Amino acid sequence: MEARAMARRVLITGCSSGIGRAACDGLRARGWTVIASARNPDDVAALKADGFLAVRIDHHDSASIAAGFAEAVTLADGRLDALFNNAGHGMPGAAEDLPRGALEEVFSSNLFGLHELTCHAITHMRANGAGRIVQHSSVVGFTALKWRAAYVATKHALEGLTNTMRIELRGTGIHVAILNTGPVTSGFRHRSMAQFDRWIDLDRSRHAEFYRVKWLARREAGRDLFELGPEAVVKKLAHALESRRPRRRYYITTPAYVAAVLTRILPDAAQDWIIGRL
Repeated sequence: MEARAMARRVLITGCSSGIGRAACDGLRARGWTVIASARNPDDVAALKADGFLAVRIDHHDSASIAAGFAEAVTLADGRLDALFNNAGHGMPGAAEDLPRGALEEVFSSNLFGLHELTCHAITHMRANGAGRIVQHSSVVGFTALKWRAAYVATKHALEGLTNTMRIELRGTGIHVAILNTGPVTSGFRHRSMAQFDRWIDLDRSRHAEFYRVKWLARREAGRDLFELGPEAVVKKLAHALESRRPRRRYYITTPAYVAAVLTRILPDAAQDWIIGRL
């Protein structure tokens, strides 16, 4: 790690648990002033009780995004140096089983609301002449996995949006980085299965037997192979925020590194064959 940068005030989304909460703890320990955000007012209250500055931001609500960002700037004494876009949720299920409402909801959370908040941050950072934006993507931001079509689609879209944004922001003093995580310990899987229950008509799906045997068993599953703790994400996040020469992209976990190599060297047919057996 290079010498820490001067930026010390960061807004983090999705801080009620998991990676977001670990990022709050980790960056506060490194001397950052952390403004944490969550969608649920009870979670915001819990963050405040734990000593964090905290605001409510709901990606589905434009008024909440604008008000939450403005409050975060006030709590940061008028200057936010960084934004970590961590909030979002999964949506398991085959592409053909996804109703339009399910796809719209996950895009609202994982892309549209995130983008709206990011635009507020860019306006603020351009006025200050500098800033760091870190987008929490995934290994499925550049590859695909079966039964996760909605989540894969949102992360592919986020990558395209972020890559374009990074090029457009050259020379502004604002650096944009992407975190591509593989399996990381958090409550993400459990929350994703709740979305499955809400949106997928299991009995009418041609994949019903697979869902019952495989997906429902995942509720009781332990750690995935090569799974790391959230501190692995915080380590790369700290580099993206503090390094004088931050990277454009950070791979986290062995599967992310392996997938990055395979997508570069293998033709689509070979990738399909491999992914089809996972």
